Amino acid sequence: MSSVNRSNRLLALVSLLFTLSGCASAPVRSASGPPALTAQETAVVSQGITDATVRYTGQVTGSATGVLERADYELVADGQVVKTGSAKLGVPFAPGTPADFSFEEKSSYVKGPEDLTRLSAQGGTVLIALRGTLVVRSGEREDTLPFAASRAVRVPRLPVVIVESLDGARYSPEEVQINLRLGVRNPNPFPLRLESLTYQVAVADRPLEEGTTGQADTVDASATGVYPVEVAVTAQSWGPGVKALISKGALPFSVKGEVKGPMFQVPYSLKGDVKLNVSR
Repeated sequence: MSSVNRSNRLLALVSLLFTLSGCASAPVRSASGPPALTAQETAVVSQGITDATVRYTGQVTGSATGVLERADYELVADGQVVKTGSAKLGVPFAPGTPADFSFEEKSSYVKGPEDLTRLSAQGGTVLIALRGTLVVRSGEREDTLPFAASRAVRVPRLPVVIVESLDGARYSPEEVQINLRLGVRNPNPFPLRLESLTYQVAVADRPLEEGTTGQADTVDASATGVYPVEVAVTAQSWGPGVKALISKGALPFSVKGEVKGPMFQVPYSLKGDVKLNVSR
C-alpha cells in the first residue's frame, strides 16, 4: 500500500473522530415541565352576619423562569357560587424556587333574609371556598393551574332580644318610674351591626311608651348590647285608676317591637311583672 493511501485513510479517520467528538460535546436541550401549585390555603380574614373577607394563599414552583399573571376565581358558600372575579398577581418566579402569592375577596355569603333565617335555625358550620385557575406564563408558553381551597366557619345567627334588667321605683301612691333595660344578645363570634331596636311598652294592657333606640350601633362578638327605656306610670299617662293599680305592689307589663340589621328584621314580645320599690 502506498504512503499516499495510508495518509488519506489517516486523514479520514481523524476527521471522523473530530466530527463524533463535536457531536458528543454539543448541549442537549431538555423540555421543561409545566409549573406546579405546591401549596395552598384559604383563610377567613373577617366575617359579618351577611358577608366575609376570604384570603387565598398559594405557592407556585416552576422549572423555568416565569410569571404568575392572574387568578380567575369563584367564591363558593354553602355549595353555591356567590361571586366570580379575576385578581391580577404579576408574581415572578425562578427555576426551582417557590413563589408565594395571595389575594383577597369580600362578598356576601348569604343570599337574602330567608337564607339568613334558614342558616340561623340550622346551626353548625358553613363551608366557604375559593376555586378557579391560575394563569402562568413562561416565555411564549402559557399554562393554567386549577386550584381550590376551603374553610369552615360558624353559620351566622340572628340576635335575641331579652329583658336585661327591670325595676320600678314608687315615688308616691300615684307615681311609679319603671326602668327597663332591653338587651340585644349577639350569639355570633363576630360583631353584629344594628340598624335599630323599636319598642312599645304597656302596663296592665295600656300602651305607655314607644320609641326607637340602638340606631347604627354595634354589639360586640358573643356579647349583649343594653338599651335603657324609662316609663312613667302616673294619672296623666295611665289614667285615674293608677292609685289602685300601684297599691298592688306589682305592675304587669309587656314590651314588643323588632330589632333590625343587615338582612334581618327580628320581632320580639316579652312580658312579666314589675315589683315596686319605695324611692327615698
